[in-house]
Amino acid sequence: MNNKDRAPKVFSDSAPPDVFAQPQPLAPSKPQSRASAEAGFDPSSILASVGEAPYEWTIATDELNWGGNVSGVLLVRDRDTINSGRAYAKLLNPESAQSRFDAVVKSKDRDTGEGVRYQVQYSLQPPGAESALWIEDTGRWFAGADGNPSRAHGVVRVINERHEQEERLAYLSRFDGLTGEMNRFHLTEVLEATLAQAVAQRGSCGLMLVAIDNLARVNEAYGFDVADEVIDAVAKRLRAKMRGGDQLGRFSGNKFAVILNSCTPDDMEKAAERLLAGVRDDVVRTAAGPVAVTVTIGGVTAPRHARTVSEILARSQETLDNAKARRQGSFQAYRPNLEREALRRENVRSADEIVTALNERRILLAFEPVVEIASRQAAFYECLMRIRRADGKLVPAKDIIPVAERLGLVRLLDHRVLELLVSELVAVPELRASINVSPASTTDPDWWTALVATLRAHKGVAERLTVEITEMAAIHDIDETKGFVARVKDLGCRIAIDDFGAGYTSFRNLRKLGVDILKIDGAYVQNLTRSEDDRAFVRSLIELAKRLNIKTVAEWVQDEKAAAMLAEWGCDYLQGVLIGLASVERPWGTKVQVDRRKSKRN
Repeated sequence: MNNKDRAPKVFSDSAPPDVFAQPQPLAPSKPQSRASAEAGFDPSSILASVGEAPYEWTIATDELNWGGNVSGVLLVRDRDTINSGRAYAKLLNPESAQSRFDAVVKSKDRDTGEGVRYQVQYSLQPPGAESALWIEDTGRWFAGADGNPSRAHGVVRVINERHEQEERLAYLSRFDGLTGEMNRFHLTEVLEATLAQAVAQRGSCGLMLVAIDNLARVNEAYGFDVADEVIDAVAKRLRAKMRGGDQLGRFSGNKFAVILNSCTPDDMEKAAERLLAGVRDDVVRTAAGPVAVTVTIGGVTAPRHARTVSEILARSQETLDNAKARRQGSFQAYRPNLEREALRRENVRSADEIVTALNERRILLAFEPVVEIASRQAAFYECLMRIRRADGKLVPAKDIIPVAERLGLVRLLDHRVLELLVSELVAVPELRASINVSPASTTDPDWWTALVATLRAHKGVAERLTVEITEMAAIHDIDETKGFVARVKDLGCRIAIDDFGAGYTSFRNLRKLGVDILKIDGAYVQNLTRSEDDRAFVRSLIELAKRLNIKTVAEWVQDEKAAAMLAEWGCDYLQGVLIGLASVERPWGTKVQVDRRKSKRN
């Protein structure tokens, strides 16, 4: 703040200090030691060497006395230009937010006898200097008899380099270093203010998320430097095609956000077409040569379709994803979808139900027998999950797993099921069982660590445990699945592919995996007696498995006629309604609870 027109307050009871031509100690100090005196200890030379100039300011007379090195520190040729507080204040630049006068005379602190410390930064323009100096002024003021500031002393030093760094950091906290546009934090602040204004004025605003298509390919093909050139060029093209008053920011690596003021859906569509054309109509000239670039845009108007900043961001991102899935280089505006909103509400409810069931230990195991085809004796039991709701109703796995996979909760369920099954295997030494593992858990190091630790802690369990993975998960990445299969078998477990036939795994891949059991997809087994195509397919799978020395399980076996066909073809095990479906009642030692409903296996 410039104080050249403001006279300091005069205190009649303040005596002027002694004027000093050379720097003096700023506060009473202890006597120098003999060693210090012999070494020529000189506070003024120390201050000069570190670029600091001391001063003492008598507020009553406005007299400002400086140390002898002030001319070198402040680049002041004529010391008369800074011999008073008012004269010194005339050199301050208007951009200075605060001055020494503000820090001392306007201080609201109270001197309790030791003075009050202050520190302030301001910009000073010395007469004849080429550029301004940024000054850090640190000192302590002391009160007179009336309690008001009477005198002050301190030191000043030039902090141009530090100030420039601080300014740079402050800039980067709000703006993107590559494009110069707002960063995500600042963008969100502006969006919040824009939305508030639109609501207050009963108007409308909008947000468009603009994603550079295939930027990862540019990175791979040309390198990150060229990708940065593309990002910067796209920012300039977007800026050139925007309406006055609209604002641009960099939302993330390959995404920009355009905030549209006073925007209707028609305005947004027109703006999007301008931006799409502005980016795609000419190649971007880079150091590696011309690069063709397009963008995809998703937008939402507010408060019509989003009433908070978080809703605006979420719905614009969702719309952008939909636009990308439909066609890159296109624009899509958000449209309400009742089914989608209902699904989201259901997701929230389901997530809460799953997490609550985990916390309250309401995850249960159901066991479905898998029998040898000739003796009909149980070879092992497939372990299936159930959730017992608060009202006591059991929810089957088929109603839980798809939701849990969608919400990212399936690995938590897999951990709990593994824990429960191992407890059963430990408690019942004659029990043999299989456990279904979701694709997410096969690549989850935490699940794998839990499996290894559990099996090492309980000897004899591994050889009675079969790990089931779906065929679709197996063929997603054959090499990765092969590694998983090998590690499971090294632990002593068997491994099975569930729902085999749904993914049409090739002979080569099946041989490569080295699994122990194939569970033939029940969709082909349940119609054996009625479908010649299904009979041919199932028989071929059984013959293929026999050639590879792999055991087969036929799922969803409905009747004895189908069982006889399977036995004739050489199938090893049966599972399904004919044998008995899953039950939370323990089959060993009690009568097996059989569910005869003619439906898909739970």
